[in-house]
Amino acid sequence: MRIKIVWPGKTRDQNIMDLQNAYLEKINKLERCELIETKEARGLAERMEKKILAIEANGLEKHMKDDYIICLFDKGKEMHSEEFAHFLQEKKANSVHTITFIVGGFLGLADGILKRAHFLLSLSKMTFSHELTRIVLLEQIYRSLTIMHRRQYAK
Repeated sequence: MRIKIVWPGKTRDQNIMDLQNAYLEKINKLERCELIETKEARGLAERMEKKILAIEANGLEKHMKDDYIICLFDKGKEMHSEEFAHFLQEKKANSVHTITFIVGGFLGLADGILKRAHFLLSLSKMTFSHELTRIVLLEQIYRSLTIMHRRQYAK
């Protein structure tokens, strides 16, 4: 199974980038994982929401292909870690070759992206910055893979 995590914009905070890279290295020891940063709509007024979402959606769509798409969405399904691990194991057992996680920018995701998703996932009822969301997602993917591979990981 291959995992892709796609989001608009570059990670600018070095501390977050270091965490990102640390989790990516751990994940890649268990399954292939790739982070993809796409075009971020910058320099537009927030009142241009539709244009911002359209620009970011265009960049995200290029990386969706025929993958199993999981969009992070505040109204998506919440799962505990074991449930998430079982969910990923089920996709792997059903010969899902690539799972692509889509993380939105500060405005979230365009409706067209959400409609293409096979699954909508919520990490929490709380709101996190999009950069922190990336770290939480990476940590949960790593935790789930350690459960799947029966490896020890701190609780």
